[in-house]
Amino acid sequence: MARRLVLLSLVLLCLAGTASAQTFEQRKQSVDSKIADLNAKIEAAQQREAELSTEIRSVTTKIRALETQVGSISVRLAALEHDLALHRERLARITELWKLLSQRLAFLRSQYAAAQKRLDLRLIEIYQSEETDTLDVLLSASSFTEIIDQLDYMRKLGSQDRRIADEVKRGRDRMLILKERAARTRQKVQAATRVVEVRTNEVREVRNQLLATQQGLVGTRASKHESLVAVREDEKQDASEAAALLAVSSQLAARINAAQSVPSATSLAVTGDSTPSASGLIWPVSGPVVSPFGWRWGRMHEGIDIGVGSGTPIAAAASGVVIYAGWMGGYGNLIIIDHGGGLATAYGHQSSFAVGSGPVSQGQTIGYVGCTGHCFGPHLHFEVRVNGAAVDPLGYL
Repeated sequence: MARRLVLLSLVLLCLAGTASAQTFEQRKQSVDSKIADLNAKIEAAQQREAELSTEIRSVTTKIRALETQVGSISVRLAALEHDLALHRERLARITELWKLLSQRLAFLRSQYAAAQKRLDLRLIEIYQSEETDTLDVLLSASSFTEIIDQLDYMRKLGSQDRRIADEVKRGRDRMLILKERAARTRQKVQAATRVVEVRTNEVREVRNQLLATQQGLVGTRASKHESLVAVREDEKQDASEAAALLAVSSQLAARINAAQSVPSATSLAVTGDSTPSASGLIWPVSGPVVSPFGWRWGRMHEGIDIGVGSGTPIAAAASGVVIYAGWMGGYGNLIIIDHGGGLATAYGHQSSFAVGSGPVSQGQTIGYVGCTGHCFGPHLHFEVRVNGAAVDPLGYL
């Protein structure tokens, strides 16, 4: 009977070791599958990186070509704008001259009209008073010489009035010709100014279109640069994840080999046990593992989450020295115990501490379960670290 019990125990140990090896083998296959997926993503990212780099070079070449065109167009536009300014200045001066000639012509016309009126009145007066005036001259004159002088004087007055009127008329005619010439010149300058203005606007529009295209290409290049940076960052993260998974895969392979070569009685139960394991650790709290060690939400979950109520006492997994008791980022309230030989344990999300720094014994209450840091409900985040590297706590409990 006793021999049967011993044989049965050995069979159970072997079966447990086999089950453990199968579990590790399944996890290793899962890790290897993730590594293959990450390598495929890295290869795709490298291909996309090469495409983006080529596109950026192409866009940069186009931008430089546009910069050359914009420079050439800008020089041409500057010359046209200078020419346009000169035409406008010339037009303004010719317009001013035309206005002055118009004013002078109007003045000469009024003077000619006045002279013509004066002449007409003089002729009428001479005609109407020709006989009486002559008789009056003859009767009033004291000598024949005086008669001749007075008659000659009257003729000179008439001739002078006519001469003045003729001179004013000639001046008016000259002003009219000058005004017409100025008007024709003004029309030509206006036409030339309009041509230069149209050409200037056309060149300015071409330059603005080139600048808009250039700005669009600059924006496209910036967008592609951002995409390239994002792709490189994703590639870096994927490479980091792949490296981490390779490390985990190596650890799992070593444990598989150990499990396959030596039957193991280590339990992988998810309930607490106050009896020290083969590694000398006990469960810090008694409860189910609600989140195992491994990849979770795109990152490595470097411990296990044990679901228990808030305020549950937390026991030290083994005797050692508390080397840290305080707040640490997403861990919230955290205690780290050094057990010697490179082995350490960590207890996160505590509501409060029961110990500070210093030695603790196995099973001693070190704190209480809570939900501090990055947490979605009361539980204990428990880690086991060997030489600082996180390992699966279930392999040590």
